[in-house]
Amino acid sequence: MTSAASLGVTLLAEGSIDFNVSGVIDQFWRLTVDGLTYGSIYALVAVGYTLVYGVLRLINFAHSEIFMLGMFGTYVGLELLGFAPSGNVYSQGVVLTVVYLGIAMLIGMLVSGAAAVGLERVAYRPLRKRGAKPLAFLITAIGMSFVIQEFVHYILPKIKPGLGGTNAQTGIRLVEPKVQFTFLGASVTNVALVIIAAAVVLAVTTEILINRTKFGRAIRAVAQDPDTATLMGVSRERVIVLTFLIGGLLAGAAAMLYTLHIPTGIIFSGGFILGIKAFSAAVLGGIGNLRGALLGGLLLGVAEQYGQILFGFEWRDVVAFVLLVTVLMFRPTGILGESLGRARA
Repeated sequence: MTSAASLGVTLLAEGSIDFNVSGVIDQFWRLTVDGLTYGSIYALVAVGYTLVYGVLRLINFAHSEIFMLGMFGTYVGLELLGFAPSGNVYSQGVVLTVVYLGIAMLIGMLVSGAAAVGLERVAYRPLRKRGAKPLAFLITAIGMSFVIQEFVHYILPKIKPGLGGTNAQTGIRLVEPKVQFTFLGASVTNVALVIIAAAVVLAVTTEILINRTKFGRAIRAVAQDPDTATLMGVSRERVIVLTFLIGGLLAGAAAMLYTLHIPTGIIFSGGFILGIKAFSAAVLGGIGNLRGALLGGLLLGVAEQYGQILFGFEWRDVVAFVLLVTVLMFRPTGILGESLGRARA
């Protein structure tokens, strides 16, 4: 039987694991910037997972497909604005570019938000009214994930030829990545700045909404004690719909930022791995914790960038999940571990 030590030697001999420590040190700040860029996207999607879990104790595995629908919504929105897939980059000025990016994000958010609310009404509400067990919700979430994927895979191309199907959409490029400045030797592009800045604005807005508004207090009340909240006049059904809507809107925004970074990533299966990583980020930071989801997303994005240089690109996804397992071994509730219901105003 092969021992763990001999297996490690074999992997090293075959070059499967690099242990390129010097590469991480040399590229530390570049990897950090790239990690924060990806992590910002993970964080926005992770908020959807953590909000739904905080209110319903439901792991909404179909949320990754809500993100995917947001990518297609953004793409269709750009087509409606007159853009067509080509090798050329839009170059009619910064102001118009920002306007079109804003419109594309808004359309993606509307599509994802509507899809999230529709998912709750069609799939989860009937189960809730019948008092279904948590396992039924989990199986339904996984099933709806595949239903939405296959809808985009097989049915959407019949409704609108050229959209959906097996192959990724040909990218529409609004912004060409250009270095704006260097930070400790790391080049920071305009795309990275847009993604990080937009994620920060959306995260702060969500934080204010949850902790400083009447709707936010209702969400936290239902998350803490749904029965008492109902007795105090809080509409639980309205809170649930609002929760799915907020998560969907953030997923749509993340979808636009993702397609800005990777224009050719729009495909029916494009949300699966990213959704799993976003869920891992939510668990890493503390599932049911808004700030934990944001922190977990950033940490996961940075860790996988370090890992792909340290161990090799093919280990990038593995590093993210190993980090999750390692943290949970010592901190089972996640890094912050505070539930949504006990979030401080």
